[in-house]
Amino acid sequence: MKTALFIPCYVDALCPEVGVASWKLLRHLGVDVEYPEKQTCCGQPMAVAGFEAKAKPLAMTFEEKFRGYDYVVAPSVSCAAFVREHYQHLLPPGHECEAAGRTMDIVTFLHDILKIDKPLGKFPYRVSLHNSCHGVRVLGLSSPSEQNIKPFNKMADLLSLVEGIEVVEPERKDECCGFGGMFTIEESAVSKRMGTDKLTRHIQTGAQYITGPDASCLMHLKRIAHGMGADIQFKHIVEILAAGL
Repeated sequence: MKTALFIPCYVDALCPEVGVASWKLLRHLGVDVEYPEKQTCCGQPMAVAGFEAKAKPLAMTFEEKFRGYDYVVAPSVSCAAFVREHYQHLLPPGHECEAAGRTMDIVTFLHDILKIDKPLGKFPYRVSLHNSCHGVRVLGLSSPSEQNIKPFNKMADLLSLVEGIEVVEPERKDECCGFGGMFTIEESAVSKRMGTDKLTRHIQTGAQYITGPDASCLMHLKRIAHGMGADIQFKHIVEILAAGL
């Protein structure tokens, strides 16, 4: 099973520790993982801002760089969702989205493909689980509350393998935090209010940490927490799964 690690540009620039933890965890689990050099942005920022023409060459580069792998794994649900859901519209007609169809977020890969069930690291803290929108409603990492189906949460399943952790969820657990990429710039006041409300609910759980599958949501909440002077910390789920390995 030949696997490539795709590290989104914002992870590489702003939270490289998430990329390192992803590599460390995959290697610990025996995955034949490679990191193709000279990776670029997947094109999501350009496309969602209305500059689709600028995203198309990045989509082609992604396909060329990651073609030939069985799986392309990313520690970012928003980037993984963009590649899987939108490359078919960005690439030329008749072009087979080979790499795009094999791209997935790391939670799905660990839970559905590797089906890991053995103990991982140690993280003796109370952690509030942040269900990001793309993860819940595009990639199916947990059950959307509005569908009234049997509850499930792949992130919680994985975190249960970590020694010492106590996982909690906030009230209105799958409500948006207000980040939404360009939304946080174009509607900054609304975005901040949504983030403040979400952060407050996380804090009310008594958690010491907030975790989730998308560093962008966590960065948004972290910025608000800093402004509020809130005593709570943030870690990507991969960092927790790899802690102590």
